[in-house]
Amino acid sequence: MNVRKALFAAVIAASGLALAGQAMAASPWGLWKRPNGEIAKVWKCGGGMCGAIEKGKKKGFVMFKGIKKAGSVWKGDMKHPSMPGFMTFNGTVKLLSANKLKVQGCAIGQSMCDAETWVRVK
Repeated sequence: MNVRKALFAAVIAASGLALAGQAMAASPWGLWKRPNGEIAKVWKCGGGMCGAIEKGKKKGFVMFKGIKKAGSVWKGDMKHPSMPGFMTFNGTVKLLSANKLKVQGCAIGQSMCDAETWVRVK
């Protein structure tokens, strides 16, 4: 009986570790590859999310800073590295899967939007 309980406890513990690993893998934090090949870093900051180009032509360019979580997405002001620095867009970031992140910016309300899907760098 004790062996059975120990085995059951081991199975439960292993299941918990597997679920914890999945939860960690489903985090937006880390390095992401943009469609143009640049590498962006996404991290927690100011109670929200920040994202900047880590490797590429515009290294150090901050795309979003302190955007806040609203349901399953993060929302806030964004900048695009190929647009003039004074331009700000209504942005959203959504984790599509453990390895895909959708980054979208809109101008003039929601009438003109552009989006990229970033892939996690392993």
